[in-house]
Amino acid sequence: MTRTLEASVLIVGGGPVGLCLAIDLAWRGVDSVVVERRHPGEPPSVKCNHVSSRTMEIFRRLDLAQKVRAAGLPEDYPNDVVVRTRATGYELMRIHIPCRRDRYTDNSGPDGWWPTPEPPHRVNQVFLEPLLFDEARRAPGVRILNRTEFENFDQDDERVVAHARDLESGEPVEIRAEYIVGCEGGRSRVRKAIGAKLAGDELIQRVQSSYIRAPGLRERITKPDAWMSYLYNPERSGNLVAIDGRETWLIHNYLLPHEADFDTVDRDRCIRLLLGVGPELEYELLGKEDWIGRRMVADRFRDRRAFICGDAAHLWVPYAGYGMNAGIADAMNLSWMMAACLKGWAPQALLDAHERERQPITEQVSHFAMRHAESAIRERTSVPPELEDATPEGEACRRRVGEAAYALHVQQFACAGLNYGYYYDGSPIIAYDGEVQPPYTMYDYTPSTVPGCRTPHMWLKDGRSLYDALGPNYTLLRFDALVDASSLVEAAAAAGLPLKVLDIDVSELPDPFEHKLLLSRPDQHVAWRADAPPADPDGLIDLIRGASD
Repeated sequence: MTRTLEASVLIVGGGPVGLCLAIDLAWRGVDSVVVERRHPGEPPSVKCNHVSSRTMEIFRRLDLAQKVRAAGLPEDYPNDVVVRTRATGYELMRIHIPCRRDRYTDNSGPDGWWPTPEPPHRVNQVFLEPLLFDEARRAPGVRILNRTEFENFDQDDERVVAHARDLESGEPVEIRAEYIVGCEGGRSRVRKAIGAKLAGDELIQRVQSSYIRAPGLRERITKPDAWMSYLYNPERSGNLVAIDGRETWLIHNYLLPHEADFDTVDRDRCIRLLLGVGPELEYELLGKEDWIGRRMVADRFRDRRAFICGDAAHLWVPYAGYGMNAGIADAMNLSWMMAACLKGWAPQALLDAHERERQPITEQVSHFAMRHAESAIRERTSVPPELEDATPEGEACRRRVGEAAYALHVQQFACAGLNYGYYYDGSPIIAYDGEVQPPYTMYDYTPSTVPGCRTPHMWLKDGRSLYDALGPNYTLLRFDALVDASSLVEAAAAAGLPLKVLDIDVSELPDPFEHKLLLSRPDQHVAWRADAPPADPDGLIDLIRGASD
């Protein structure tokens, strides 16, 4: 007998992206069903190791930031990134990233200047995902169907009807929803069902990854400790990540250009070579994965009521930690738009903006990651033979390689541009005013109020973050209380668009704000700005809610 369920949104995939989407929808008063093949509490893979500042800002809004920041490494474990010849060998350079105990107070690192209430956080997915699962499980209106396999769906102008199967009982499950979102990874059935195809670069790097428990390793590793260690020597290169800060580690072995077959590469030998240890070190292999780094982006993110987010929509080499974080950004962009449609203050046309906004940014970010990966590959495949020599020539070589490595890798581990610099250009729901958004790189970022940019952060006189004072939907920032914004407020009310007016107490406009009025979207991007209300307030409100002709 078929079991039938109903929900506003069906989310396929219960990883970080799908769970964040469910949590945010619940925060906005929208119910959802999450379909996930794994058992409740089944450990995820150890793929993701970093929560970006922008994602931490989202977690702050959802009252999750402190819970997330308390998870992962011990509070005093250095979050630094180093380059060493081997884990037990020479250290060539160090990028200082404060431990989580000092993250709000230590501004001495290369990201210490960032204009945000929430710096990044280093935590592995094995700690993050259970936390998100527990939050989603307790959120009102969220139902998680574990051990359930999504099979296919049909849709019409009114709804989606999805078909799944309970993997324990074999019972068919039918789920009826307003929308379906595929967050189930690179092999997404939702992506295939909407006819979307991944295109890009099929092969950038082959990687052999091993998750190990090695209780005696930490005491052998060159001090001081670090969260991530790039390992470069003339024989081969890799990457070591501290998972629990005590005895569990993730080690990536970058295959050499001639190593096209994973099975021919001796895993144990390479692990010991990269660590710089012999058979005397005992370790337990907890998990392994052989994977290929790619740069692939779907040619479409939507078909009517069906959408894809995260790895279902894009795959790329995990540089700057922007695989999972880009997926969460997809979900947050989609969440507020879906909620607006379901709550009735925006028409279905609002959802046209999701693909128009996210696909170009995804394509751009994927190229940032690919170019950085290519530079890193060139660096680690051209290691000088004298790098480990205990000679003046070896010391000079290590200093030279270390300086070059710092210049390269600080771009991804202090990637202000990827966190704050991206903007939505050409969106149908943003009121552009002719000024061009400032350019950005992976590392560089210029705060700006040009429509489409992230609403710049500032600290208010009462000590609060501006982001803590924003409303859950649209917020009109008013820097001069004498400006009469009533026409805009009335137009929003007439359309049913939720709008909060936030008066900012300043004697003069703070940099980089240039106008007395700024309209900030639910996702903290600038929708409009001016010194006075628009001549056609109804027209502006219709534009930002997707109701313009």
